[in-house]
Amino acid sequence: MSDIRVTDRPFRSDYEIIGKPMPRHDACDKVYGKTKYAEDYALAGMLHAKVLRSRYPAARILSIDTTEAEKLEGVVAVMTAKDVPNNETVTRFGQTHEVGGFEGLYRVLADKKVRFMGEGVALVAAETLKTAEEAVRRIKVEYEPLPGVFDPIEAMKPGAYQVGESENNVICSYKVRKGDIEEGFSKSDVIVENTYRVPFVDHAFLEPHSGVAWMDDSGVITIRAATQVIEHFRGIAEVLGLPHNRVRVIAPMVGGGFGNKEDITVETYLALLVWKTQRPVKLTYTREEAILSTSKRHPYVMRYRTGATRDGKLMALEADLVSDAGAYVYLSPWVLLYSTVSATGPYDIPHVKVDTTTVLTNNTFTSANRGFGCPQICFAYESQMDELAHRLGLSPLEFRRRNYLKKGEAMATGRVLDHYVAFPETAEKALEALGKPSEPASPTEKIGQGIASGMMSYGRMVFLHDTSRSYVSIEMDGSVTVRCGVQDIGGGQASSLAQIAAEVLGVPMEEVEVFIGDTALTPIAGTTTATRQLYMSGNATLKAATEVRKNLLGKAAELLEARPEELDLKEKKIFVKNEPDRSLALATVVKACAAAGIPLFNAAQFNAPFRELMDFKTGQGQVFPDFTFGTHGVELAVDTETGKVRVLKLVSCYDVGQAINPLSVEGQLEGGALYGLGYGLTEEIILENGITLTPSFSEFIIPTSLDAPDVETIVLESGDGAGPFGAKGIGEPSCVSVAPAVANAVRDALGVRITELPLTPERIVKALKRI
Repeated sequence: MSDIRVTDRPFRSDYEIIGKPMPRHDACDKVYGKTKYAEDYALAGMLHAKVLRSRYPAARILSIDTTEAEKLEGVVAVMTAKDVPNNETVTRFGQTHEVGGFEGLYRVLADKKVRFMGEGVALVAAETLKTAEEAVRRIKVEYEPLPGVFDPIEAMKPGAYQVGESENNVICSYKVRKGDIEEGFSKSDVIVENTYRVPFVDHAFLEPHSGVAWMDDSGVITIRAATQVIEHFRGIAEVLGLPHNRVRVIAPMVGGGFGNKEDITVETYLALLVWKTQRPVKLTYTREEAILSTSKRHPYVMRYRTGATRDGKLMALEADLVSDAGAYVYLSPWVLLYSTVSATGPYDIPHVKVDTTTVLTNNTFTSANRGFGCPQICFAYESQMDELAHRLGLSPLEFRRRNYLKKGEAMATGRVLDHYVAFPETAEKALEALGKPSEPASPTEKIGQGIASGMMSYGRMVFLHDTSRSYVSIEMDGSVTVRCGVQDIGGGQASSLAQIAAEVLGVPMEEVEVFIGDTALTPIAGTTTATRQLYMSGNATLKAATEVRKNLLGKAAELLEARPEELDLKEKKIFVKNEPDRSLALATVVKACAAAGIPLFNAAQFNAPFRELMDFKTGQGQVFPDFTFGTHGVELAVDTETGKVRVLKLVSCYDVGQAINPLSVEGQLEGGALYGLGYGLTEEIILENGITLTPSFSEFIIPTSLDAPDVETIVLESGDGAGPFGAKGIGEPSCVSVAPAVANAVRDALGVRITELPLTPERIVKALKRI
């Protein structure tokens, strides 16, 4: 992989740890296989669990007979909906601020009716996994198949099959209104109109859904599971009818989530079986089971109409977006709001009309996925930008330059971008890195290059009043402890906290220990979602460490007969800045503080900006704290006989504000680029009348090492982020604009626009026949 190129560093250059490429504090344990993931845990005397799942996408449950399963030797418990104390509740995914209209029905086990193929119908706990599997086979369920509805457009029509029991299939709708859309199109010299479609996508992380749970000596149900949200302990307690403090959730290191582990998966089932049997229980989903029954990225149908003047100024954008929520609400309203706010892309457009809707169907339910509703719309609006550029005879870069938003300008929602907006720089550098087009390898190949820019928020919606907490303490020997309820899902969330504490307190990384993800032992830090942990928990850790530092410098000033502002703290020494020889060992000052009763710890809370709900009639208002901006560039070769695509170059250029650890930033940019490449070229969960036709990684094709080109990463540091030391979040934004860059490169190579993802050889060959 390429080296990172760091430019435009405006901040301090004398950081000891921040901004320095270094291995993560937990890297060695991962490399040597010492890190334990959820599946690695086992307990003496534990039972093994399995889930019976619906064979139909839409059906009435007439009866469930568990008699034969219960007779099987080794079976300890069989549970159906009637055994669950509170089988129906609403989805709350860690947020502490309830917002009416965003919560939807959450059913633990199907009751009377099933809504999608794979929905949980019954649970079994047995002495062995083999016995549990046999017991599941012996449960007899009598179904009456129902017609169902599988297309979101059909589901919106009057008289459509009702997915739920009584509600309308339309979950919610939003609008954005700015200017006069008719006036905008009347002033447009060129108008481009297309309908874009994107598919269901699986998250395809390495670690399976897994967990083990037990009842501790105090009667607390304790669940150690792969999750992005330990705050699910509240929802699990409500299902069981227990006080919140009778359920504890521990998140070990998580082997990838990408949003799928934001939803409850194994946790509630484990808690129910422990509650029922009073014994430890383990449950791990197979890959096929996970693809069948857990959330997917939303498919969208997106009609875009965009107009511009002949001198290349955008004048009007009209968009109608419909997303398929599948069988339950889950996070669909939130995902749709992200899409709505960002539907116009990073462009200054005077006249805008956006309508968005999310709809229930009997497909597998959809929820969070890396990018949270932004990759879908970026594919549409960036394809539109390229088409307008071609129609106007401008280069794609020049057309974008004339329309990019700048700092101080307002989006279509009225939100003024008050942090630096790095679009021209990221686009120019991405295109420059592509260089001159390569030569085709054969007479049937054509070469194309494309760019696409994208923006995505980091941090949660401001009307949720989001908070995070972190505890930092310094020990008597000068070593540092951080306790924070962050879930590390492989993005280096915990390691970044270690770096922040080490920098502020002047200790080496190896002397900082971070304890994470335990609702009983670490302060609640919120979800590892929405690219929020560096922003939220990073700021909380910075705040806590700074308070500890103040106490240390105050005492050291007395001992050194200096003022605190004259002192600095590095390499476990406190010294006078202008006289480095006047110094004290950090441990000496720590002991002096302890003797004087000065606190050597601080538990800090960081509050994101609190705002009220946006105006849902016009879409006007502030929804997010800030955005990350970037551009992808792609060069590829298309075989015009087979439709096969070879990606030759892939460039990812982003403004990250301040790279806390450039190696981690590079990893996120490379990972995000490949994640987006799969979305653009190969990945599609195919459902036919609610039945999954791609139930394993043999059918759902993700890029392997043989498909992955080198990713050239270009990191810009404006220093103007809302995170610690001016950082911005990069985890999710890093995948947003890859697929449209691929589509634009294919358009450049072939001269034909493909409006449906993924760009498979079949779709390319069909498109070529249209020429």
